[in-house]
Amino acid sequence: MQTAKFTELPKSALYPTLQQLMQEHSLYDRRLDTLRSKLFLTEPEKMEEVRLKKLKLSLKDEMERIRRIEQVP
Repeated sequence: MQTAKFTELPKSALYPTLQQLMQEHSLYDRRLDTLRSKLFLTEPEKMEEVRLKKLKLSLKDEMERIRRIEQVP
């Protein structure tokens, strides 16, 4: 009987880097700019706007958490 071999994922796969989070945040920001440039938003676009704002805020919180961890001696 064979047992499953456990392979540990590289740390970077488990925890996104600050730079990756910043890139993702920027991507959401650009999409929000596109939505904001429209005079009127459809209902799906309104929902996307709300979702993107929440995602951006979550990323901002995560980036701040990483910055604090990196500052700890």
